[in-house]
Amino acid sequence: MSEDFLEIQRLAANTIRGLAMDAVQKAGNGHPGMPMGMADTAVVLWTQFLKHNPKDPEWPDRDRFVLSTGHGSILLYSLLHLTGYDLPMSQLKQLRQWGSLTPGHPENCLTPGVETTTGPLGQGVAMAVGMALAERWLAAQFNRTGFEIVDHYTYAIAGDGDMMEGVAAEACSLAGHLELGKLIVLYDDNGISIDGSTDITFTEDVMARFEAYGWHVLRADGHNPHEVERALKQAQAEAKRPSLISCRTHIGFGSPHKQDTSSVHGSALGDDEIKLTKEKLGWPLEPAFYVPDSVYEFMDMNGVAGAGRQMDWQQMFAHYQAEHPQLATEFHRYLNGDLPTNWDEILPAFETGQSLATRASSGQALNALAAHAPFLLGGSADLTGSNKTDIIGAQDVTPDDFSGRYIRFGVREHGMGGIMNGMSLHGGIRPYGGTFLVFSDYMRGAVRLAALMAQPVIYVFTHDSIGLGEDGPTHQPIEHLMALRVIPNLTLIRPADAAETAVAWRAALENKHGPTALALTRQGVPTLDRAKYGSADGLLRGAYILSDVDDPQVILIGTGSELHIALAGQTLLAADGVAARVVSMPSWELFADQSADYQESVLPTAVIARVAIEAGVTLGWERYVGSHGKIIGLDHFGASAPYQRLYEEFGLTATAVAEAARALVK
Repeated sequence: MSEDFLEIQRLAANTIRGLAMDAVQKAGNGHPGMPMGMADTAVVLWTQFLKHNPKDPEWPDRDRFVLSTGHGSILLYSLLHLTGYDLPMSQLKQLRQWGSLTPGHPENCLTPGVETTTGPLGQGVAMAVGMALAERWLAAQFNRTGFEIVDHYTYAIAGDGDMMEGVAAEACSLAGHLELGKLIVLYDDNGISIDGSTDITFTEDVMARFEAYGWHVLRADGHNPHEVERALKQAQAEAKRPSLISCRTHIGFGSPHKQDTSSVHGSALGDDEIKLTKEKLGWPLEPAFYVPDSVYEFMDMNGVAGAGRQMDWQQMFAHYQAEHPQLATEFHRYLNGDLPTNWDEILPAFETGQSLATRASSGQALNALAAHAPFLLGGSADLTGSNKTDIIGAQDVTPDDFSGRYIRFGVREHGMGGIMNGMSLHGGIRPYGGTFLVFSDYMRGAVRLAALMAQPVIYVFTHDSIGLGEDGPTHQPIEHLMALRVIPNLTLIRPADAAETAVAWRAALENKHGPTALALTRQGVPTLDRAKYGSADGLLRGAYILSDVDDPQVILIGTGSELHIALAGQTLLAADGVAARVVSMPSWELFADQSADYQESVLPTAVIARVAIEAGVTLGWERYVGSHGKIIGLDHFGASAPYQRLYEEFGLTATAVAEAARALVK
């Protein structure tokens, strides 16, 4: 590494420091400290190692870069701008402002070159694990001798906050077990968090912990390009173990009064300190947002080289297509997520009248779909037998063999959620993962991010109510259905029987613009006679008329395992001469997407007598039953007993439905 090369690297790093100071100062708030501290390391990575093409940010075989410390977003925006992505200087000057492409934390659906939305600490690390897992799995499916069409690294920058968060620990533990050798995490080891020195809370040996996870652990002075380069080369040379490079840095590097302090973490330096810092760095005070032409030229070189590498890859893929045409077609199918259209031929049929838990019918539907959607890859958080998420006859994904179809996530719900997000963001995979509905609480941060990022992740949440019975209130979800419904862009589906469950899987796969959660029963529910009742395809519209009468006096609305209770209530009411329509409403979100005319046809405004029944909190059902309606549910925790006794004790019965309806139509 020549002195001239070191000088231009230093100049590029100081350029990033200047941009970070000026952008945060102009915004009036932000996080300049981490970008100033990691600028040297980031320049080495982006100019000497990262394989990417700024002119085609979606090139499938690009390296992935995750800024897990998303609060330092100006570091990523500066790198994108300097290397030639479609992010002009005007956007850096609008950091954290309305309508800009430079929000306070990176957002994948907004800014060219941003791979994932980060900010909630630990989540970026988990998503990087998912990306590395996806790369290795796709390589196992498609690479052939002489044709390494899937061959790239996943890099992440993480900080002390990431290392403290449990989601990162869960994900990194699995990454070590699976031997994800193409995952390289650069740890910004600056010893500072918002409250001050990490010594007040975080004194563990992080490197020893990662060694125990099975990681390849390295150290480097984050301000010494020689050491960073050497560590990255060593990390790339390690084929089996993921690598953690501890980069010892100074937060707010160069600031005379704020370097190595928590005050530079989340606040602008101020005009006086910026002046002193630029003087210390030998940087011009004016103009603000200064970038030397030589830095643009230097930072653009790797992007130009990346364009050449993409051309080489495209030529290789053309030869691959000639020699392996079926595999090439499948590769594009995986990337596009192409779905079958002959759903009626694929989805299983179920015998009318049989009692079957919807978790069991979900398992049958998943297995029927697996051959027709080979890009489905998922698993369970150590609850495979309970979630029914395994693909019969398929191998597990193991450290030695990534050709399998099933991932054993272990008891790592939070990590599983983040990893699935990374798998989806990588492309070529539709991830799914199972656990009990009550443990969706552990996953909520990742679920929320999936919704924010519009990622089509599928959650298989079983044991969805007090119907799980004897395990009692710790495992019986009460508030969880409603808690998931309030997350924007998340589609929750609670099917009522086997037929609805099969259609729910279709709806989940067809939803490519956000995550889908399937809420499934542990206990058996009757399989309805669809010759007598409305078609289960009505689920695709969120709600539909299951059983109708002429001139209904009251509407009974049910979801999941309570729909058959509403049907039984209809029978009791009919004996009293009360005409009741029964509506199945498995998905509020799908129903909300329907036209006003369709919604009116299912829930006519003229019928104000309405009863809703669901084994969960009643809050929220007012929107469908109105001020004149009645909600039968649970606004308290459950108990340990057989589920039949629980339903009786807590008033989730046909008799209760009928009594509520009679009171409304008097």
